[in-house]
Amino acid sequence: MPIAVTGDDFRLDTATTSYWLRRTPFGHLEHLYYGPRLPAGDAEPVALKRTAVLGASVDYDPGDPLYSLDTLPLEWSGQGYGDYRFSPVEARMPDGVFASDFTYVGHEVVAGCVPIDTLPSAYDGDQTLRVTLADEATGVELDLYWTVFEAADVVTRRAVLRNAGSDRLTLRRLLSGMVDLPNRDLELHTFDGGWIKEAHRHVRPLTYGTHLNGSTTGASSNRHNPGFLLAESTATQDDGWVFGVNLIYSGNHLGVVELSNHDLARVGVGIHPDRFEWVLEPGEAFETPEMVLTVSDRGLNGASHHFHDFVGRHVVRGPWRDRERPVLLNNWEAHFFSFTESTLLDLAKRAKAIGVELFVLDDGWFGARDSDSAGLGDYEVNRRKLPGGLDRFATRLKRLGLDFGLWFEPEMVNEDSDLFREHPDWAVRTPGRRTTRGRNQLVLDLCNPKVQDHIIESVGRVLDSADITYVKWDMNRHVSDAYSPTLTHQGEFHHRYVRGLYRVLREIFEPRPHILLESCSSGGNRFDLGMLCFSPQIWASDDTDPVERLKIQEGLSYLYPPSTWAAHVSGAPHQQTLRATPLSTRFNVAAFGVLGYELDLKYLGRLELKELREQVDFYRRHRRTLQFGRFSRVRVPKGNKVQWQVVARDGASAVTGYFQTLAQASEGFDRLRVIGLAPTERYRIETRPQYLPLRRFGELVKHILPVELNPDGLVMRTAGKVRNVPDDVERYDASGAMLASGVLLHNQFVGSHYNEQTRLLGDFGSNLYVVELIDE
Repeated sequence: MPIAVTGDDFRLDTATTSYWLRRTPFGHLEHLYYGPRLPAGDAEPVALKRTAVLGASVDYDPGDPLYSLDTLPLEWSGQGYGDYRFSPVEARMPDGVFASDFTYVGHEVVAGCVPIDTLPSAYDGDQTLRVTLADEATGVELDLYWTVFEAADVVTRRAVLRNAGSDRLTLRRLLSGMVDLPNRDLELHTFDGGWIKEAHRHVRPLTYGTHLNGSTTGASSNRHNPGFLLAESTATQDDGWVFGVNLIYSGNHLGVVELSNHDLARVGVGIHPDRFEWVLEPGEAFETPEMVLTVSDRGLNGASHHFHDFVGRHVVRGPWRDRERPVLLNNWEAHFFSFTESTLLDLAKRAKAIGVELFVLDDGWFGARDSDSAGLGDYEVNRRKLPGGLDRFATRLKRLGLDFGLWFEPEMVNEDSDLFREHPDWAVRTPGRRTTRGRNQLVLDLCNPKVQDHIIESVGRVLDSADITYVKWDMNRHVSDAYSPTLTHQGEFHHRYVRGLYRVLREIFEPRPHILLESCSSGGNRFDLGMLCFSPQIWASDDTDPVERLKIQEGLSYLYPPSTWAAHVSGAPHQQTLRATPLSTRFNVAAFGVLGYELDLKYLGRLELKELREQVDFYRRHRRTLQFGRFSRVRVPKGNKVQWQVVARDGASAVTGYFQTLAQASEGFDRLRVIGLAPTERYRIETRPQYLPLRRFGELVKHILPVELNPDGLVMRTAGKVRNVPDDVERYDASGAMLASGVLLHNQFVGSHYNEQTRLLGDFGSNLYVVELIDE
């Protein structure tokens, strides 16, 4: 079994990792080891040695001058007993003081997971270790949980604090878990940004002091994702030790990494203590969200693979967990708020003609919603736009062979709405203070059970009114004015809001498992494991420029699998950057994720529509691999290149993408590596055919035509509507070992001598390559 208890030692093993801790003679939990799996045996060789009294340390007990909590690698630390590092707990205890010293009372090992009553959590774990600690002076008890997910190589942590004292306890901070790791020349990788630039990876050395990664926006935020990595400075994508941390939670979060002056890295994550205060009366308990830990000695890809397996097997749930996701078209960028049923159906017919499977009606279908300043909260169909209602529209889509999806923003309200006029007290506002707004809207008070009930009823009624198979659930502003008249203690607001959201999502979607839920929050403002417990996919960003998506989707890939990123092909120049990119690259990037389209098809020419049909056909043929295969980032030595790949779970096929940002003059050779295949098997690798428009070549056309023509004249504009330029297609047979070494590709265009074997990348060009096992 994965958990073994021997005397005072606790050992937790996954398929490739080991996690050891032990009870000290004074009852504290000492961390021993977390890393690649070790054979069973004595843990003393890997334990931190205590053979000298360290200067300025405080003795925990006069009988042992070598025992100081400030220099001990711990699994949990209190306050006031000589450990001056960041503590996972801060509480005014029942006796009125802030000191706490939690020591061992007992333990048990149970099969599977121990569910959290108030929050979503991972499921189908193998075994759970529960260790009960207590603060002897007050009787306050702390249960710490470690759950092993053996095949995914993940261990989760969480805490439950119970006020077993006789007076009130006021909790100001309670992280989900902490662990002290010996420093291995670690660097901190965080995934940060903002609107339209989410999840960019930032790497910094781990130096003495405390490094914080958090959000106080009311959501997990596009500013700092809850997940982060600690990697050896020499770690690569495929080699070196990497520790990974994440949190199954969708609200304010705090990640802490503190490097002590004796090279211990204290790592913790949990609910952010900013404006947090939770009162526990005698007998009451508080549950933290679940902390997720992994480690790999196979580099950044190794840690990512563990996270991907964990999310796919133990976080995403329901029938959509491993069901292929449909190719959709969302009408937002085509119409914004201005549409009629006939314009929607015209777009839907064009979408069906290119192979789209799901039509999504975005904002503007309800109430007086002709702009973002009115109607939000009134989920009654706007009969001027949809005179036959949602049911008739869904029926007409079904006749076209399309499923129907619908956009909501249920957590928000406009002041110009019937809902606000009827229930102004349901909006989040601080009494006696100026109200703040974002995108002309206020936040509904999800701490209030009546508000939760209203959302459950109103959204559920719409979903049952028509044949709806997909919902996009949006949240387009941060939370401010955090006050609820339903609460006695306002420090509970943010956590109760998140718990209210989880209740709403559970009660709407658990009875309707056929509906695919896609979470969204101004793009990736709430991309976290908590939302993935309800929504199998999340809109990664409102930025659909593929050059920016290279950074966004790659950042997400360190923590989350491609089946969770929704990625769309949009029109160019892009609305977020004004950058013009090839249609092929827009698809090639979006293909690594859950594919959708977001553009007005009536403005595309015959050649572009033909290319879209070929894109959708290719994606549908390789969809299972692209959504559920083994994703890896492949190191490319050139700074203007990015390479991704995904290998089918049976190892028989793969798709790899080779992306160029800015072209360079007279570029040297390019090497394409495909890793993770069977070394001795033989494979065929072939470029996916794609095309470039004639207009991209400008005056160069004068040099390849027998007569001189104006490159922007009528003849060339007409020719460009009926003919484009095929890009180079390469095909090779090679062993898995040879592909891992690298295929040298045909030359790019280097300013002269174009022929049919010239790769035409240019700025923002790319290619996809398909690898398939040769059946001898």
